Amino acid sequence: MIAQTIQLALAPVFVLVAIGNIMNLLSTRLGRVVDRARTMQERHSTTSGVEHDLVVREIRLLDRRILLIGRAILLLVLSGLTIGLTVVILFLGDFLQWDLPQLTAASFILAIGLLMGALLLFLLETREASAALRIPRDYLELERKI
Repeated sequence: MIAQTIQLALAPVFVLVAIGNIMNLLSTRLGRVVDRARTMQERHSTTSGVEHDLVVREIRLLDRRILLIGRAILLLVLSGLTIGLTVVILFLGDFLQWDLPQLTAASFILAIGLLMGALLLFLLETREASAALRIPRDYLELERKI
C-alpha cells in the first residue's frame, strides 16, 4: 500500500522540482532587474530634459518588472506549498485509511492553477523586458543597403 502511495506522490514531486527551477530562474532575473533599477536611480538625480525622461521611463518599466516577478515568485511558493499539501494528503489518507481522492485532486488542481498563474506573470514580464530592449529604428539605418 505504501509503495503505491509513493508512486502516486512522484508526479507532484516532479512538479515541485519544476517549480524550484522556475523560481531559480525568476530569482536571477529579479536580481538583474534590481541591479539595473539601482543604476537608474543613481542616474535619476544627475539627468535632465529628454535624458531624464528616458531614465524615469526605464525606472517605471523596471518597477513593473519587479512587481511581476515578485508576484510570480509568490504564486510559485504557494504552488509549491500546495504540492506539499497534496503529498501530505496522499500519505495521511494511506496511513489513516481515509478516502480523500477529492481533496487530493482539489489540492493538486489548485497547485497547477497557481503554477499556471506564475507562468502567465513570467510571460508578461518577459514581454515587458523584450519591449524595453527593442532597438530604435534610427540605429538600424534600414534605409541603407548593407
